[in-house]
Amino acid sequence: MMRAYKFLLHPTARQEAALKAMLCDHCSLYNGALQERRDAYRHTSKTSIKYGDQSAQLKEIRSFDPERQGRWSFSSQQATLRRLDKAFQAFFRRVKAGQAPGYPRFKGVGHFDTVTFPKDGDGCRWDSTPHDRQTRVRLQGVGHIRVHQHRPVRGRVKTISAKREGRRWYVVLVCDEVPTEPLPATGSVVGIDMGTVHFFTDSGGVHKQNPRFLASMAVELTAAQQHLSTFPKRTRRRTKKHRAAVRKVAKLYAKVRRQRLDHHHKTALALVQEHDVIGHEKLNTAGMTKTPAPKPANDGAFLPNGAVAKAGLNKSILDAGWGQFLAILANKAESAGRRVIAVDARNTSRACPLAVGGCGHVAKENRVTQAKFECVQCGFVENADTVGALNVLHRAGLALCAEA
Repeated sequence: MMRAYKFLLHPTARQEAALKAMLCDHCSLYNGALQERRDAYRHTSKTSIKYGDQSAQLKEIRSFDPERQGRWSFSSQQATLRRLDKAFQAFFRRVKAGQAPGYPRFKGVGHFDTVTFPKDGDGCRWDSTPHDRQTRVRLQGVGHIRVHQHRPVRGRVKTISAKREGRRWYVVLVCDEVPTEPLPATGSVVGIDMGTVHFFTDSGGVHKQNPRFLASMAVELTAAQQHLSTFPKRTRRRTKKHRAAVRKVAKLYAKVRRQRLDHHHKTALALVQEHDVIGHEKLNTAGMTKTPAPKPANDGAFLPNGAVAKAGLNKSILDAGWGQFLAILANKAESAGRRVIAVDARNTSRACPLAVGGCGHVAKENRVTQAKFECVQCGFVENADTVGALNVLHRAGLALCAEA
Protein backbone atom coordinates (compact mmCIF):
# COMPACT_ATOMS: atom_id res chain seq x y z
CA MET A 1 0.00 0.00 0.00
CA MET A 2 0.98 3.67 -0.35
CA ARG A 3 1.28 6.17 2.46
CA ALA A 4 2.23 9.85 2.79
CA TYR A 5 4.41 11.27 5.54
CA LYS A 6 4.57 14.97 6.39
CA PHE A 7 7.44 16.41 8.44
CA LEU A 8 8.26 19.93 9.58
CA LEU A 9 11.41 21.49 8.12
CA HIS A 10 13.86 23.72 10.00
CA PRO A 11 15.70 25.61 7.24
CA THR A 12 18.40 28.18 7.94
CA ALA A 13 17.83 31.78 6.84
CA ARG A 14 19.79 31.16 3.63
CA GLN A 15 17.92 27.93 2.91
CA GLU A 16 14.56 29.60 3.50
CA ALA A 17 15.48 32.31 1.00
CA ALA A 18 16.43 29.58 -1.50
CA LEU A 19 13.12 27.78 -0.89
CA LYS A 20 11.19 30.99 -1.58
CA ALA A 21 13.20 31.57 -4.76
CA MET A 22 12.49 27.99 -5.87
CA LEU A 23 8.73 28.50 -5.42
CA CYS A 24 8.90 31.84 -7.23
CA ASP A 25 10.76 30.40 -10.24
CA HIS A 26 8.49 27.35 -10.50
CA CYS A 27 5.49 29.69 -10.30
CA SER A 28 6.98 31.76 -13.13
CA LEU A 29 7.49 28.57 -15.18
CA TYR A 30 3.86 27.52 -14.56
CA ASN A 31 2.47 30.91 -15.57
CA GLY A 32 4.71 31.14 -18.62
CA ALA A 33 3.58 27.71 -19.83
CA LEU A 34 -0.06 28.69 -19.26
CA GLN A 35 0.41 31.91 -21.23
CA GLU A 36 1.99 29.97 -24.11
CA ARG A 37 -1.02 27.63 -24.27
CA ARG A 38 -3.44 30.56 -24.20
CA ASP A 39 -1.62 32.47 -26.96
CA ALA A 40 -1.29 29.38 -29.18
CA TYR A 41 -5.02 28.60 -28.99
CA ARG A 42 -6.02 32.25 -29.57
CA HIS A 43 -3.98 32.24 -32.79
CA THR A 44 -5.91 31.75 -36.03
CA SER A 45 -4.37 28.28 -36.34
CA LYS A 46 -5.97 27.19 -33.00
CA THR A 47 -2.78 25.33 -32.08
CA SER A 48 -3.04 22.99 -29.09
CA ILE A 49 0.16 22.65 -27.06
CA LYS A 50 0.72 19.51 -24.98
CA TYR A 51 2.99 18.62 -22.09
CA GLY A 52 5.56 16.97 -24.38
CA ASP A 53 5.97 20.16 -26.40
CA GLN A 54 6.64 22.30 -23.35
CA SER A 55 8.86 19.73 -21.65
CA ALA A 56 11.08 19.69 -24.74
CA GLN A 57 11.68 23.44 -24.32
CA LEU A 58 13.05 23.09 -20.78
CA LYS A 59 16.63 22.50 -21.87
CA GLU A 60 16.64 25.72 -23.88
CA ILE A 61 14.93 27.67 -21.08
CA ARG A 62 17.48 26.47 -18.52
CA SER A 63 20.44 27.40 -20.72
CA PHE A 64 18.93 30.82 -21.45
CA ASP A 65 18.30 31.59 -17.75
CA PRO A 66 20.97 29.72 -15.76
CA GLU A 67 20.72 32.01 -12.70
CA ARG A 68 17.03 31.21 -12.11
CA GLN A 69 15.49 28.32 -14.04
CA GLY A 70 18.82 26.63 -14.59
CA ARG A 71 19.63 26.19 -10.89
CA TRP A 72 16.65 23.96 -10.04
CA SER A 73 16.00 20.28 -10.65
CA PHE A 74 14.99 19.41 -14.22
CA SER A 75 12.57 16.71 -13.00
CA SER A 76 10.86 19.11 -10.57
CA GLN A 77 10.27 21.54 -13.45
CA GLN A 78 8.78 18.69 -15.47
CA ALA A 79 6.47 17.96 -12.52
CA THR A 80 5.33 21.61 -12.55
CA LEU A 81 4.51 21.34 -16.26
CA ARG A 82 2.61 18.08 -15.59
CA ARG A 83 0.65 19.94 -12.91
CA LEU A 84 -0.47 22.46 -15.53
CA ASP A 85 -1.28 19.66 -17.98
CA LYS A 86 -3.48 17.96 -15.38
CA ALA A 87 -5.32 21.24 -14.85
CA PHE A 88 -6.09 21.42 -18.58
CA GLN A 89 -7.15 17.78 -18.70
CA ALA A 90 -9.58 18.44 -15.84
CA PHE A 91 -10.84 21.55 -17.68
CA PHE A 92 -11.61 19.61 -20.88
CA ARG A 93 -13.21 16.81 -18.86
CA ARG A 94 -15.58 19.29 -17.19
CA VAL A 95 -16.42 20.85 -20.55
CA LYS A 96 -17.39 17.46 -22.01
CA ALA A 97 -19.45 16.63 -18.91
CA GLY A 98 -21.38 19.90 -19.18
CA GLN A 99 -20.09 21.18 -15.84
CA ALA A 100 -18.70 24.62 -14.98
CA PRO A 101 -15.43 24.62 -17.01
CA GLY A 102 -13.10 26.50 -14.65
CA TYR A 103 -10.33 27.47 -17.07
CA PRO A 104 -6.85 27.18 -15.48
CA ARG A 105 -5.77 30.47 -13.94
CA PHE A 106 -2.45 32.16 -13.37
CA LYS A 107 -0.91 31.56 -9.96
CA GLY A 108 0.20 34.33 -7.68
CA VAL A 109 3.46 33.78 -5.81
CA GLY A 110 1.52 33.52 -2.57
CA HIS A 111 -0.75 30.81 -4.00
CA PHE A 112 1.96 28.57 -5.46
CA ASP A 113 3.22 26.68 -2.43
CA THR A 114 4.42 23.23 -3.53
CA VAL A 115 7.30 21.91 -5.61
CA THR A 116 7.38 18.16 -6.31
CA PHE A 117 10.38 15.97 -7.06
CA PRO A 118 9.08 12.84 -8.84
CA LYS A 119 11.88 10.49 -7.79
CA ASP A 120 14.06 10.19 -4.71
CA GLY A 121 17.66 10.70 -5.87
CA ASP A 122 16.78 12.90 -8.86
CA GLY A 123 17.30 16.45 -7.63
CA CYS A 124 16.48 15.45 -4.07
CA ARG A 125 17.54 12.92 -1.46
CA TRP A 126 15.67 11.80 1.65
CA ASP A 127 17.88 11.17 4.69
CA SER A 128 20.80 12.74 2.85
CA THR A 129 23.11 12.53 5.90
CA PRO A 130 22.62 8.95 7.17
CA HIS A 131 25.81 9.14 9.23
CA ASP A 132 24.31 11.98 11.27
CA ARG A 133 21.73 11.51 14.05
CA GLN A 134 19.75 14.48 12.68
CA THR A 135 17.59 13.63 9.67
CA ARG A 136 18.00 15.90 6.66
CA VAL A 137 16.56 16.14 3.17
CA ARG A 138 18.63 17.48 0.30
CA LEU A 139 16.98 19.62 -2.38
CA GLN A 140 18.91 20.78 -5.44
CA GLY A 141 19.72 24.47 -5.19
CA VAL A 142 18.76 24.61 -1.50
CA GLY A 143 21.02 22.19 0.35
CA HIS A 144 20.65 19.75 3.25
CA ILE A 145 17.62 20.91 5.30
CA ARG A 146 17.06 19.75 8.86
CA VAL A 147 13.87 17.67 9.31
CA HIS A 148 11.82 17.12 12.45
CA GLN A 149 11.11 13.42 11.85
CA HIS A 150 8.57 12.51 14.53
CA ARG A 151 7.90 8.95 13.31
CA PRO A 152 9.72 6.32 11.23
CA VAL A 153 9.27 6.17 7.47
CA ARG A 154 8.26 2.77 6.14
CA GLY A 155 8.36 1.50 2.57
CA ARG A 156 10.23 3.00 -0.36
CA VAL A 157 10.28 6.76 -0.79
CA LYS A 158 8.78 7.47 -4.19
CA THR A 159 8.25 11.24 -4.45
CA ILE A 160 9.34 14.19 -2.32
CA SER A 161 7.55 17.54 -2.13
CA ALA A 162 8.55 20.80 -0.45
CA LYS A 163 5.47 22.64 0.80
CA ARG A 164 4.95 26.06 2.36
CA GLU A 165 2.10 26.67 4.82
CA GLY A 166 2.13 30.22 6.10
CA ARG A 167 5.60 30.72 7.55
CA ARG A 168 6.23 27.01 8.02
CA TRP A 169 7.93 24.64 5.60
CA TYR A 170 7.19 20.94 5.29
CA VAL A 171 8.50 17.96 3.38
CA VAL A 172 5.90 15.46 2.14
CA LEU A 173 7.05 11.94 1.29
CA VAL A 174 4.91 9.55 -0.74
CA CYS A 175 6.00 5.97 -0.12
CA ASP A 176 4.93 2.74 -1.78
CA GLU A 177 5.44 -0.87 -0.72
CA VAL A 178 4.48 0.14 2.83
CA PRO A 179 3.75 -3.04 4.82
CA THR A 180 0.37 -3.35 6.51
CA GLU A 181 0.16 -3.65 10.29
CA PRO A 182 -2.91 -5.86 10.98
CA LEU A 183 -4.54 -5.50 14.38
CA PRO A 184 -5.93 -8.47 16.32
CA ALA A 185 -9.60 -9.23 15.62
CA THR A 186 -12.17 -7.88 18.07
CA GLY A 187 -15.30 -9.45 16.59
CA SER A 188 -17.07 -6.07 16.73
CA VAL A 189 -19.15 -4.55 13.90
CA VAL A 190 -20.45 -0.98 14.12
CA GLY A 191 -22.42 1.51 12.07
CA ILE A 192 -21.93 5.26 12.38
CA ASP A 193 -24.21 8.14 11.42
CA MET A 194 -22.42 11.44 10.71
CA GLY A 195 -23.98 14.62 12.01
CA THR A 196 -23.44 18.26 12.96
CA VAL A 197 -24.92 18.32 16.46
CA HIS A 198 -22.79 15.25 17.27
CA PHE A 199 -19.77 14.43 15.14
CA PHE A 200 -21.17 10.93 14.77
CA THR A 201 -23.44 8.51 16.60
CA ASP A 202 -22.66 4.78 16.57
CA SER A 203 -25.13 1.90 16.50
CA GLY A 204 -24.64 1.42 20.25
CA GLY A 205 -26.16 4.84 20.89
CA VAL A 206 -22.85 6.51 21.81
CA HIS A 207 -22.51 10.12 20.66
CA LYS A 208 -19.09 11.45 19.65
CA GLN A 209 -18.80 15.12 20.53
CA ASN A 210 -18.43 17.60 17.67
CA PRO A 211 -15.59 19.99 18.68
CA ARG A 212 -16.68 22.75 16.21
CA PHE A 213 -13.19 24.16 15.83
CA LEU A 214 -14.21 26.90 13.37
CA ALA A 215 -17.08 28.07 15.58
CA SER A 216 -14.82 28.16 18.64
CA MET A 217 -12.42 30.44 16.75
CA ALA A 218 -15.21 32.66 15.36
CA VAL A 219 -14.56 35.68 17.61
CA GLU A 220 -10.84 35.85 16.80
CA LEU A 221 -11.45 35.21 13.09
CA THR A 222 -14.12 37.89 12.89
CA ALA A 223 -11.84 40.47 14.48
CA ALA A 224 -8.91 39.51 12.23
CA GLN A 225 -11.00 39.56 9.06
CA GLN A 226 -12.60 42.88 9.95
CA HIS A 227 -9.13 44.37 10.42
CA LEU A 228 -8.02 42.89 7.08
CA SER A 229 -11.07 44.38 5.32
CA THR A 230 -9.83 47.89 6.16
CA PHE A 231 -7.02 47.48 3.62
CA PRO A 232 -7.61 47.73 -0.15
CA LYS A 233 -8.27 44.40 -1.88
CA ARG A 234 -6.42 45.30 -5.06
CA THR A 235 -3.06 46.96 -4.65
CA ARG A 236 0.27 46.68 -6.36
CA ARG A 237 2.23 46.60 -3.10
CA ARG A 238 1.05 45.68 0.37
CA THR A 239 2.20 47.65 3.37
CA LYS A 240 3.81 46.01 6.38
CA LYS A 241 0.56 46.23 8.36
CA HIS A 242 -1.41 44.79 5.45
CA ARG A 243 0.91 41.78 5.23
CA ALA A 244 0.66 41.26 8.99
CA ALA A 245 -3.16 41.27 8.78
CA VAL A 246 -3.08 38.67 6.00
CA ARG A 247 -0.74 36.46 8.02
CA LYS A 248 -2.98 36.75 11.08
CA VAL A 249 -6.06 35.43 9.22
CA ALA A 250 -4.04 32.67 7.54
CA LYS A 251 -2.52 31.64 10.88
CA LEU A 252 -5.95 31.29 12.52
CA TYR A 253 -7.33 29.21 9.65
CA ALA A 254 -4.21 27.03 9.69
CA LYS A 255 -4.71 26.40 13.41
CA VAL A 256 -8.32 25.33 12.81
CA ARG A 257 -7.21 23.05 9.99
CA ARG A 258 -4.54 21.38 12.13
CA GLN A 259 -6.95 20.93 15.07
CA ARG A 260 -9.55 19.33 12.79
CA LEU A 261 -7.00 17.03 11.19
CA ASP A 262 -5.67 15.92 14.58
CA HIS A 263 -9.22 15.20 15.80
CA HIS A 264 -10.01 13.16 12.68
CA HIS A 265 -6.87 11.06 13.00
CA LYS A 266 -7.43 10.28 16.67
CA THR A 267 -11.15 9.50 16.22
CA ALA A 268 -10.52 7.26 13.20
CA LEU A 269 -7.74 5.41 15.03
CA ALA A 270 -10.05 4.71 17.99
CA LEU A 271 -12.73 3.29 15.68
CA VAL A 272 -10.24 1.08 13.83
CA GLN A 273 -8.78 -0.26 17.08
CA GLU A 274 -12.20 -1.15 18.54
CA HIS A 275 -14.06 -2.61 15.53
CA ASP A 276 -13.37 -5.11 12.75
CA VAL A 277 -16.04 -3.73 10.38
CA ILE A 278 -17.20 -0.11 10.24
CA GLY A 279 -20.21 0.95 8.19
CA HIS A 280 -20.96 4.54 7.25
CA GLU A 281 -23.19 6.45 4.87
CA LYS A 282 -21.92 7.22 1.39
CA LEU A 283 -22.05 11.01 1.53
CA ASN A 284 -21.76 13.50 -1.32
CA THR A 285 -20.45 16.41 0.75
CA ALA A 286 -20.00 18.68 -2.30
CA GLY A 287 -23.63 18.21 -3.29
CA MET A 288 -24.90 18.58 0.28
CA THR A 289 -23.16 21.96 0.69
CA LYS A 290 -24.23 23.35 -2.68
CA THR A 291 -25.87 26.79 -2.65
CA PRO A 292 -29.62 26.64 -3.45
CA ALA A 293 -30.58 27.79 -6.94
CA PRO A 294 -32.33 31.19 -7.12
CA LYS A 295 -36.13 31.24 -7.61
CA PRO A 296 -37.07 34.08 -9.98
CA ALA A 297 -40.55 35.59 -9.71
CA ASN A 298 -42.71 36.93 -12.55
CA ASP A 299 -42.06 40.58 -11.64
CA GLY A 300 -38.30 40.23 -11.99
CA ALA A 301 -37.66 39.77 -8.27
CA PHE A 302 -36.63 36.54 -6.53
CA LEU A 303 -38.61 34.31 -4.18
CA PRO A 304 -37.14 33.05 -0.88
CA ASN A 305 -35.03 29.94 -1.50
CA GLY A 306 -33.75 29.23 2.02
CA ALA A 307 -30.18 30.27 1.14
CA VAL A 308 -29.56 31.93 4.52
CA ALA A 309 -30.58 28.86 6.53
CA LYS A 310 -28.71 26.58 4.11
CA ALA A 311 -25.56 28.67 4.53
CA GLY A 312 -25.52 27.94 8.25
CA LEU A 313 -25.96 24.19 7.64
CA ASN A 314 -23.24 24.23 4.97
CA LYS A 315 -20.85 25.93 7.37
CA SER A 316 -21.53 23.30 10.06
CA ILE A 317 -21.00 20.42 7.60
CA LEU A 318 -17.73 21.86 6.32
CA ASP A 319 -16.56 22.58 9.88
CA ALA A 320 -17.15 18.91 10.77
CA GLY A 321 -15.08 17.81 7.74
CA TRP A 322 -16.91 14.56 6.98
CA GLY A 323 -15.09 13.91 3.71
CA GLN A 324 -11.63 14.24 5.24
CA PHE A 325 -12.58 12.07 8.21
CA LEU A 326 -14.01 9.24 6.09
CA ALA A 327 -10.92 9.26 3.84
CA ILE A 328 -8.63 9.01 6.89
CA LEU A 329 -10.81 6.24 8.32
CA ALA A 330 -10.55 4.23 5.08
CA ASN A 331 -6.76 4.60 4.98
CA LYS A 332 -6.27 3.56 8.61
CA ALA A 333 -8.61 0.62 8.17
CA GLU A 334 -6.68 -0.61 5.13
CA SER A 335 -3.41 -0.40 7.05
CA ALA A 336 -4.88 -2.28 10.04
CA GLY A 337 -6.62 -4.98 8.00
CA ARG A 338 -10.12 -3.72 8.89
CA ARG A 339 -13.17 -3.31 6.66
CA VAL A 340 -14.95 -0.02 5.99
CA ILE A 341 -18.24 -0.30 4.09
CA ALA A 342 -20.02 2.74 2.61
CA VAL A 343 -23.79 2.16 2.28
CA ASP A 344 -26.61 4.03 0.57
CA ALA A 345 -27.60 7.00 2.76
CA ARG A 346 -31.23 7.22 1.54
CA ASN A 347 -33.86 6.94 4.29
CA THR A 348 -31.40 5.80 6.97
CA SER A 349 -33.03 8.20 9.44
CA ARG A 350 -36.62 7.55 8.25
CA ALA A 351 -36.73 3.74 8.30
CA CYS A 352 -37.77 1.83 11.41
CA PRO A 353 -34.62 -0.21 12.22
CA LEU A 354 -34.88 -3.95 11.63
CA ALA A 355 -31.60 -4.48 13.53
CA VAL A 356 -33.39 -4.04 16.89
CA GLY A 357 -36.75 -5.57 16.07
CA GLY A 358 -38.33 -2.64 14.25
CA CYS A 359 -40.87 -3.07 11.47
CA GLY A 360 -38.83 -1.51 8.65
CA HIS A 361 -41.54 1.04 7.80
CA VAL A 362 -40.18 4.04 5.88
CA ALA A 363 -41.95 7.38 6.20
CA LYS A 364 -41.06 11.04 6.50
CA GLU A 365 -43.40 11.28 9.50
CA ASN A 366 -41.23 8.82 11.47
CA ARG A 367 -38.74 11.64 12.07
CA VAL A 368 -40.74 13.64 14.59
CA THR A 369 -37.99 16.18 15.30
CA GLN A 370 -34.31 16.51 14.49
CA ALA A 371 -33.46 14.36 17.52
CA LYS A 372 -36.50 12.09 17.99
CA PHE A 373 -37.62 9.08 15.93
CA GLU A 374 -41.07 7.53 16.45
CA CYS A 375 -42.40 4.95 13.98
CA VAL A 376 -45.99 5.78 12.98
CA GLN A 377 -46.70 2.10 12.31
CA CYS A 378 -45.24 0.14 15.26
CA GLY A 379 -44.53 2.97 17.74
CA PHE A 380 -40.78 2.30 18.06
CA VAL A 381 -39.10 5.30 19.75
CA GLU A 382 -35.39 6.08 19.70
CA ASN A 383 -32.90 8.86 19.09
CA ALA A 384 -32.94 9.73 15.37
CA ASP A 385 -29.14 9.60 15.01
CA THR A 386 -29.02 6.19 16.70
CA VAL A 387 -31.69 4.94 14.30
CA GLY A 388 -29.58 6.14 11.38
CA ALA A 389 -26.54 4.29 12.73
CA LEU A 390 -28.59 1.10 13.26
CA ASN A 391 -29.85 1.20 9.68
CA VAL A 392 -26.27 1.77 8.44
CA LEU A 393 -25.17 -1.27 10.47
CA HIS A 394 -27.99 -3.38 8.98
CA ARG A 395 -27.10 -2.39 5.40
CA ALA A 396 -23.40 -3.00 6.04
CA GLY A 397 -24.30 -6.47 7.33
CA LEU A 398 -26.31 -7.17 4.18
CA ALA A 399 -23.32 -6.08 2.06
CA LEU A 400 -21.07 -8.50 3.97
CA CYS A 401 -23.57 -11.34 3.48
CA ALA A 402 -23.74 -10.60 -0.25
CA GLU A 403 -19.94 -10.86 -0.52
CA ALA A 404 -19.82 -14.18 1.36
